[in-house]
Amino acid sequence: MDQLNLLCIIFILFGHGLIHARPEDFRYGGGYDKPADGPLSFDFYDKSCPYLGRIVGWGVWAAFKNDTRIAASLLRLHFHDCFVDGCEGSVLLDDTKDFKGEKNAFPNRNSARGFELIDSIKADVENSCPSVVSCVDILAIAAREAVVLSGGPFWPVALGRLDGLTASEKSANEQLPSPFEPLVNITAKFVAKGLDAKDVVVLSGAHTIGFAQCLTFKRRLFNFKGSGKADPSLDTPFLSNLQTSCPNSDASNSKLVPLDAQTITRFDNSYYKNIVYNSGLLESDTALITDPKTAAMVKVYSADPYLFAKDFAASMMKLGKIGVLTGQAGQVRKKCGLLN
Repeated sequence: MDQLNLLCIIFILFGHGLIHARPEDFRYGGGYDKPADGPLSFDFYDKSCPYLGRIVGWGVWAAFKNDTRIAASLLRLHFHDCFVDGCEGSVLLDDTKDFKGEKNAFPNRNSARGFELIDSIKADVENSCPSVVSCVDILAIAAREAVVLSGGPFWPVALGRLDGLTASEKSANEQLPSPFEPLVNITAKFVAKGLDAKDVVVLSGAHTIGFAQCLTFKRRLFNFKGSGKADPSLDTPFLSNLQTSCPNSDASNSKLVPLDAQTITRFDNSYYKNIVYNSGLLESDTALITDPKTAAMVKVYSADPYLFAKDFAASMMKLGKIGVLTGQAGQVRKKCGLLN
């Protein structure tokens, strides 16, 4: 059994309360204390900030116990950061006189959350290790902790990224996948980041937790593709429940509906089961079952939660390496929303 398989099994059991240990007991070591591929390493802060994992883990846990929704918010924030010009913390930056940042880009406006939590964790890290740990590395660890707390898999986070020096609302609008886009367009955006169709299916599984605003799927309920009717592919009872939750008026646009109504706060493979039974919430979710290649993967993951956990961990490790900055290419911000 390889190391990633073993770690995934350990943290699935941990997440379900079947073994009792702290995530940090497994965080480093087990073969992951060696340099990672590329410029990052798993032991980057072992000497300069040895309690980093515990500080971030505690901060996420404290927030999670009061608001389980924060898990999905942190995972989404990490994805939206890495997918726009690389993992360099640009999503965390406030607007300046020199640039319009990503917080108000359409995919993030009134939906991206977790900024205050990352700022709070960063302040705690600064108290322990001033000007050492980047905001983007904190976000990467926080996303992993959020998944583990939700019962999902563990993956080792390679560290050493620097924070970027700019952000771009335009880039966020152009580069982030949209739930309204056809699967071929979404896949092309993944390929442009060094990912592939398998990563599209696997990382879409993050929709096993979290919520979506009615605005993001309402046209499926009442006027699918201008037909004046609902999306015929939707399960009838599922459609009826959604139409009740999201009435056909602008007043319901910002109302939240769980992405996976079966296990709302549990990170598991129910997302794929929902798709198989025509109960995927977003158009981009349902699109996965319309292509033979991605449909085959959806069916496999719907039947094998352990394979999904293993592959999700692997895809998250790939995601975390996109467009990282090292050397002199960035900085360690003192505050995540501001350049030094």
